[in-house]
Amino acid sequence: LIPHLTSGISLLFCLMLRTYLSFKLTDRCFSANASFTAGVTLTVIGLAAIKKVQHPRQLLFASIPFLFGIQQITEGFLWLTLPVPGSTLINPVLTYLFLFFAQVVWPVMVPVSVLLLERRDANRSGILKALVAIGVSVSAVLAWILLFNDAAAQIEGAHISYQQNYPDALKKISGILYVTATVAPPFFSHQKKMWLLAFSILVSYIISQVLYAHYIISVWCFLAAAISMSIYLVVAQIKKTAIAG
Repeated sequence: LIPHLTSGISLLFCLMLRTYLSFKLTDRCFSANASFTAGVTLTVIGLAAIKKVQHPRQLLFASIPFLFGIQQITEGFLWLTLPVPGSTLINPVLTYLFLFFAQVVWPVMVPVSVLLLERRDANRSGILKALVAIGVSVSAVLAWILLFNDAAAQIEGAHISYQQNYPDALKKISGILYVTATVAPPFFSHQKKMWLLAFSILVSYIISQVLYAHYIISVWCFLAAAISMSIYLVVAQIKKTAIAG
């Protein structure tokens, strides 16, 4: 576990240091290799977390790193295919698959998975149910946008930029609701190690929004994917508590 946590901390340090040095990031932080490495690592950790599950209610939460792994592998292939002439058929498929995870899956899965872990505290459950409602709403809106509006991806320097054509006002509203649904839920969990996940996600969003606003979909998903490794710790703690109880 220590090597995994060290890798996550090193990644955040890498991002902040290279950004400070005139925003000239190399492919060590963002590249096909980085995405594939993160994807494979996350799928392995995700499977390990799933094996720790003691109750069906924990399965959705434990599956998050595995699904992040699939998403990162998808973006890894985008890194490879976007520069290749004649890859116009596969690029939209990979782009929409990545955005499906980013915009449709996560705003629902995060609050629902955290809610399923709460069974004792009615107040916490009530707040989480409200966050689930927000997540479902923003997911439905973003799914509609994906279905009926064009989306494209292109490499800009050391990042992948995702472009979607819909009104700026809707982008702002959906953005606020999206962040609420994906960042807030862990803060309302009674699980002991959930604070680590909650705080890390909040910090990663701030870094992405302040320093990489134009690439926030790609960057924040990458950071959140790395942070989701800590879900293994949460699931392991839940198992330990259940055994001790």
